[in-house]
Amino acid sequence: MRLALFFAKRYLFSKKSVNAINIISSISVIGVLVSTAALVIVLSFYNGLEKFILSQYSIFSPELRIEPAKGKVFSTKSEAFKTLRTNPKINSYTEVLEDKILAEYNHQQFIGRIKGIEPESIHSHASQDMLFAGKLDVRIDSSDYAILGAQVQANLQVPLQGYDNHLSLHIPDKNASASSINPLDDIRTRNIPSSAILKFQPGFDDLILVPIDFAKDLLNEYAHISAIELYGANDNSTALQKEIQQLVGSEYIVKNREQQNPTLYKTVRSEKWIVFFIVTIIGIIAIFNIIGSLTMLVIDKKQDMLVLNSLGANKTLIQNIFFYQGVLIALIGSIVGGALGLGFCVLQEKYGFVQTNEGSLFDAYPVDIRYSDILIIFLTVLLVSIIVSYVASKLSIKGFKKVEELDSN
Repeated sequence: MRLALFFAKRYLFSKKSVNAINIISSISVIGVLVSTAALVIVLSFYNGLEKFILSQYSIFSPELRIEPAKGKVFSTKSEAFKTLRTNPKINSYTEVLEDKILAEYNHQQFIGRIKGIEPESIHSHASQDMLFAGKLDVRIDSSDYAILGAQVQANLQVPLQGYDNHLSLHIPDKNASASSINPLDDIRTRNIPSSAILKFQPGFDDLILVPIDFAKDLLNEYAHISAIELYGANDNSTALQKEIQQLVGSEYIVKNREQQNPTLYKTVRSEKWIVFFIVTIIGIIAIFNIIGSLTMLVIDKKQDMLVLNSLGANKTLIQNIFFYQGVLIALIGSIVGGALGLGFCVLQEKYGFVQTNEGSLFDAYPVDIRYSDILIIFLTVLLVSIIVSYVASKLSIKGFKKVEELDSN
């Protein structure tokens, strides 16, 4: 092995008799280099986009959410929920009541989603950056207000100021009497003024945020809630999720952000690996330059191989020389390419010189460097290069045998 590796290094870096062979070897290294750098840059950019998209979704998506295993609502009168509210590991605890409603303003109607929350909880995880206009409050001076999603506002055109900014919310009364003659008696209606409009948020454009007491009155649901939303005091949400699940029992499901919207997470991640696969295919085509490089090297080093063969070198040793050279080309290309790709991503993350178009949600393309991805890229390129080098060394030996036979004749 050492002898084969020694010859491989000498052949890779020594000057060849035909200058074209040096050029072909350089092209092989550059092919691996560019492929590796492209994979690092593409995956880091996709990681940045994934992080941005999920951060936009997580603005109103709680860190943890408790839902009933069966049914839509549940009671929180048990001792477990009282203990949970006072848990020091939890930074924010809010009970939530949600349902579909019909919102109406100035004869315009829209089917939205009402979400009743505890008024004081909104300030523990929300910020003014989430608002397009208005105040981030659902209760001002003991009066109830609604915060509207962008789609609700776009359809109803509710003003934020003035006396005529009350929208009407309608929902069928689940406790309505079957003997009622007038169908309108079975519809519960409440009016509420709007205080703010949210920015465009994926999954929350149809949202109408109100105080939970108002939601309970509208939905005629005074004893039950839909969910409990929690924010931990630290980042160890996995351990906290398990702890809360044990506390509340199997009658409830404690979901993290990914479990709350699995489709979004799967879609974002699958797109990333599809792109990784496509770029890898392109990289494999570039890596096949190794075959041409090794074939030309065999022609250039024909006399050396004949001398080694006469000195007792067997077929395996000669094959390993070219195999190791292919591996060295892959190593040099992948290491240098990975370093260049990583350097580019670090500069983009720090200076943001690759800009987006005006009107985008971000000024510069986001980058998120994940060293686990870089390790996967390195191993992928190296594995493909080893396979190609092995195939190339096999073909080179066949070519060497044909040359040897011609010389003997």
